[in-house]
Amino acid sequence: MGRDTSSYCVRMRAQSPGGPVGERTNPWVVVAAALVGCVAVVVTAVLQILGWGVDQLLLASGLDRALWLWPTVVLVTVLAVGVPALLLALLPRAASVRATGRVWLAGLLAAGALGLLRLVPPVHHEAYLIALGATAALLTVLVGRLLGRAGRPRVGTSPAVTLLAVAAGLALLLPWAWLGAPGGLLETVLAALAAAAVGALAGALLDARFWGCFEVGEPPRPARLVLVGGLVAGVTLLLLGAGVGQSGAQLPLLLSLPPAAFTLAALHAAAHRTGRSGRAPTRWLVGLAVAGPLAFTDPEEVTLLLAGTRDVPFWVLAAAVAGLAVAVLLALAYGVLLARPAAPRPSRRVAALTAVVLLVGVGAVAVGPGQAGLHGERLLVVLREQADLTGLPGGTGRAGRDARATEVYRRLVATAERTQADLRRDLDRLRRAHTPYYLVNAVEVDGGPVLRAWLSRRPEVDRVLVSQRLRPLPAPAGTARGTEPAPTGVPWNLRMIRADRVWSELGVTGAGVTVGSSDSGVDGRHPALADGFRGGGDSWYDPWDATVRPTDQSGHGTHTLGSAVGRGGVGVAPGADWVGCVNLDRNLGNPAYYLDCLQFMLAPFPTGGDPFTAGRPDRAPDILTNSWGCPPVEGCDPAALRPATAALAAAGILVVAAAGNTGPYCGSVDDPPAPYPDVLTVGAIDERRRVTSFSARGPAAGGATKPDLMAPGAGVLSAMPGGGYATLDGTSMATPQVAGVVALMWSANPTLVGDLPRTRAILRDTATRVGVAEASAQTCGGTANITGAGLVDAYAAVRAAGP
Repeated sequence: MGRDTSSYCVRMRAQSPGGPVGERTNPWVVVAAALVGCVAVVVTAVLQILGWGVDQLLLASGLDRALWLWPTVVLVTVLAVGVPALLLALLPRAASVRATGRVWLAGLLAAGALGLLRLVPPVHHEAYLIALGATAALLTVLVGRLLGRAGRPRVGTSPAVTLLAVAAGLALLLPWAWLGAPGGLLETVLAALAAAAVGALAGALLDARFWGCFEVGEPPRPARLVLVGGLVAGVTLLLLGAGVGQSGAQLPLLLSLPPAAFTLAALHAAAHRTGRSGRAPTRWLVGLAVAGPLAFTDPEEVTLLLAGTRDVPFWVLAAAVAGLAVAVLLALAYGVLLARPAAPRPSRRVAALTAVVLLVGVGAVAVGPGQAGLHGERLLVVLREQADLTGLPGGTGRAGRDARATEVYRRLVATAERTQADLRRDLDRLRRAHTPYYLVNAVEVDGGPVLRAWLSRRPEVDRVLVSQRLRPLPAPAGTARGTEPAPTGVPWNLRMIRADRVWSELGVTGAGVTVGSSDSGVDGRHPALADGFRGGGDSWYDPWDATVRPTDQSGHGTHTLGSAVGRGGVGVAPGADWVGCVNLDRNLGNPAYYLDCLQFMLAPFPTGGDPFTAGRPDRAPDILTNSWGCPPVEGCDPAALRPATAALAAAGILVVAAAGNTGPYCGSVDDPPAPYPDVLTVGAIDERRRVTSFSARGPAAGGATKPDLMAPGAGVLSAMPGGGYATLDGTSMATPQVAGVVALMWSANPTLVGDLPRTRAILRDTATRVGVAEASAQTCGGTANITGAGLVDAYAAVRAAGP
């Protein structure tokens, strides 16, 4: 029977002055317990949010993960909550209060052990899930011993009550099946197993002996059981949920798990009437609730980097709020239907029907309005041998550039075809979808840790990178719009670099030069950009969504390209043509997407064409503007794109890249391609000709001086999707202006096309000095690592280029 399983509390009541019928509890002890519970909730929630916030701040600042962060959060939480919980477990005479302290202390220690698993890098999510499941299983055993429950006979739960718990868990899983998206097969299976282990741990914490401590009177009063027992269990589940999931994935559980405790209390009340009360309801309900964020969310995507639009963080918040609403409704419904003194025993048939209906509903939602299928990461397999690009044809100007680009393309493709043959044949045999690349001799393939280990052992493989793929969204993120009008005069940034004087005095606008943009896309219908699109069927490529016309959702690419070649007073080289590629549709890319676009820029191909056979290097743009970087969170290591930029430079294509917005820290120019020596790296200044605080600083790896040049990057007006305009900040805004200046130079003197050393020398020699805003700024090994050669001067550079 249920009362027999609660022998600890029965024994304590029998020994107390109140005897076995009830327990006299000092009201101050109750107040103290309530205060400890409030402290536990506030401290835990605040520290979890703070820990995630620090993680995001470090990520946005381009700094390394702080390995001390989560151990510190665990330690502070254990000290702040554990000490008063320990006092509750030891000092009061009331059995229920002591049981409260014991379960809170056990839950806190279990959460602390689970929280330390966040030392596992988020990119290795499968390894984290294995560790989570194994640790939770071990803790289940230890909790039983800690609470004195080991070796005691277990009592099975009424099947009807267990089925109702399954139904409640499926209801909590439903919002995640609708709004989330599963990862790969192995990742999803491991998430389910880890969730089951966490459910078992919750069952060990909140078993029948725990609930028996809140059964007072004969028959027990359901109100006390549900309200008081539910509150105590809610704090326990909040503590436990704080330790489950990588940084960010635990936050939804802080909302949905605590109110689910009242549902568990109501289920125990129903089980008590059947005389069979065990751990199964808690295991099922908590396990299914935890499975939602573990299986349907990638913790690396719960990031402020995606918070600007309705991307993953928005939908995670929506699922968490929906889970909270479902949990509250379940608590109310189960409390009314199951916990009333006169409530009948639950029907097994009704419970089974309810569980089946919800199971079918979850499945239907997952394959219907949800994101059906598996959406795991991919692997970028980088081969040891890269193409030999020495001894290329000489000559500058258009003809010389095209000859070099053609030979570079030929060698790259030949090397890739020869060295990838065995690997691609084996991947076909294993039925693994894959995409070959030649700009970096690499192959992207679907796979997880097992395949990665196998690939790493192959003799032709240099290394294997994780190529992060964002999971799909339940609805498009929406298109960013500009709210400012078109400029009525020359904007300050163009006057500062004297681009307007190049147009008016020298008559040069960039005609005859093509600029390539790899970014979030381009609004090809914007009046500032529509006439400059080169067209011809090989001037647009979208590896994300396979669009056939220039489009842009986030607006970043439209804004940056507008600053390079936009007409109507926003672009440096309004007479230049442009081509575009989408490499960063949702503000987080991966090395494969970046290679997709860089390959397209070396040898454009028509829509649906094969990059290996249909590329036309004679149609390559002259200058590439790249307002992006590939940090480790996206899968890049420092050398990931190095062969790509080297090949583009060998072909005579100038690569201009943003330094990054991770200043003012020294050495913060570190995300490819900005640190590479063959890339023209651009920092940002403000309207007072001072380096902005966000502009990344050098030196780059190996001590190389970076950035190379500065350009206006604070309060820059340019085009946005839908025909509007907006003012934005960033080295992203500075970079296309330097690309536009080079377009003006090469338009004025076509013999400079492809002559990268001379072009860089002119830009460096004609740059003007800028200041540093911070009075106590670090020197970063020299002023050049903060300001580069100085502010680009379009007028002086074009004059020096001559014709």
